[in-house]
Amino acid sequence: MAFTGPLEDRILIRELLDTYAHGVMTRDARTWAGTWAEDAFWALPEFPDLGGYTGKPAIVAAWVESMKRYGLGGGSRPMIYVAHPGEIRVEGDRATAISYTSELFDDPASGKTMRLRGRYADELARIDGQWLFTRREYRTMDARED
Repeated sequence: MAFTGPLEDRILIRELLDTYAHGVMTRDARTWAGTWAEDAFWALPEFPDLGGYTGKPAIVAAWVESMKRYGLGGGSRPMIYVAHPGEIRVEGDRATAISYTSELFDDPASGKTMRLRGRYADELARIDGQWLFTRREYRTMDARED
């Protein structure tokens, strides 16, 4: 089964995914940063200008800079970003999840509007009673230009 562990924890993890997406859609660095553990790792290997980052300060700084380029209207508006879980597996204070994304943004290199569908493989931990991402790795499943 794709969803295992206590329902309350799975709901809290789903809310974490939604909070992450809300932070992207509003370009709210504080909200977005609140989803990460201090020693987390964020990997975006298919985006050479982004790459991978270790530690919350590096992750948030990279995201803030990327949101200046990855948006709509030449970066003047936030990208459209929607995520939903494909699985959430909770074991005690640790969890793994798969989430799927749908994104709409202007490619900073070409200026063309892109529609991406992607997949995050996530590792999470309950830290001081709150679920946080400890590792997120993104892969593109489909990319199309408008």
